[in-house]
Amino acid sequence: MHWEIFFFFLFISFIYSSVGFGGGSSYLAILAMYSLPYQEIRLTALICNIIVVIGGVYIYIKNKQTDWKKILPITIISVPMAYLGAIVKISQSTFFIILGISLIIAAILLWIKTSGSIEVADKDHKSGVVKNSLLGGSIGFLSGMVGIGGGIFLSPILNLMKWDTPKKIAATASVFILVNSISGIAGQLTKLSGNIDSLRILSLCLSVFIGGQIGSRMSIKWNPLIIKRMTAILVFVAGVNILIKYWYHIL
Repeated sequence: MHWEIFFFFLFISFIYSSVGFGGGSSYLAILAMYSLPYQEIRLTALICNIIVVIGGVYIYIKNKQTDWKKILPITIISVPMAYLGAIVKISQSTFFIILGISLIIAAILLWIKTSGSIEVADKDHKSGVVKNSLLGGSIGFLSGMVGIGGGIFLSPILNLMKWDTPKKIAATASVFILVNSISGIAGQLTKLSGNIDSLRILSLCLSVFIGGQIGSRMSIKWNPLIIKRMTAILVFVAGVNILIKYWYHIL
């Protein structure tokens, strides 16, 4: 039992919850470095994601930051696609290769600084709906395979697209993370093996619950760019480490 993982999870959930995110990619990156069973890694990251992000979703809805007309096209296709991604049968080595590449791409997207000004101008509504649906479905499928909510991909892309204001993008990403994490878990439950450490999962869930509750209630004003850059470094290092470790299994 690697007890330091619980402290890592508590710290990550504390930081991420204070700025309205779940931290799933960071949980996944840490678990992958310990070479735990990949089914357990995906399940743990998704459950922890839900525990942390559900509070943020409630706050966004309460503060009327959720634009459902724009959120629904992105999420309605992503949910079944996340389920399909979760039930796809892949070997452990293939999973880690996909995970490593995904983390590196996510790190690059996170590192890119977007302009604070926003120009929401999607004049063709039907075209916008189709584009949003395709984007959400693609990210949903990848998220289901990898075992994250998908916000780490969706949020940077929407910011680069100048899709909406930063707060509404954050609200959209939170809803996206929540529904896709639930869908991914549903898909994984159809093929779970007995090689799952339930006590470890419950302990990590408790860690993120405590960290998330403390972080969401503190008035610390973290710089979002610093959080993104720190996350980018973590997931990039984890992605490279995973590829180095598992690439020879594919060759």
